[in-house]
Amino acid sequence: MSKSAMLALAGVTALACVSAAAPASAQCGKASWYALHSKTASGERMQPYALTAAHRSLPFGTKIRVSNSRTGKSVVVRINDRGPFIRGRFLDLSKGAARSIGMGGVGSVCMSKIG
Repeated sequence: MSKSAMLALAGVTALACVSAAAPASAQCGKASWYALHSKTASGERMQPYALTAAHRSLPFGTKIRVSNSRTGKSVVVRINDRGPFIRGRFLDLSKGAARSIGMGGVGSVCMSKIG
């Protein structure tokens, strides 16, 4: 492997590490939606059309603004569950929240903590 190829690979690796270590208060990446009727990790019943979301580390009750990178639409949701548990995704939106920003399936979103 040439020196320039190794430097380029090192740069990509460093960029990936910086992106993965971004604070939970502001993140961009892949999100999905879910619509179960079971209890969430916070103990409340999942309501598919409520404006809620699952995040791995943000405290329950935290409000975040989620923007769909494709449509430009945004929604404010409340964290009430843990997840997602699929590699490469950082946020699971309720079906209602995903629908309000025009996201079907997996989409690219940015989120920022409110307050």
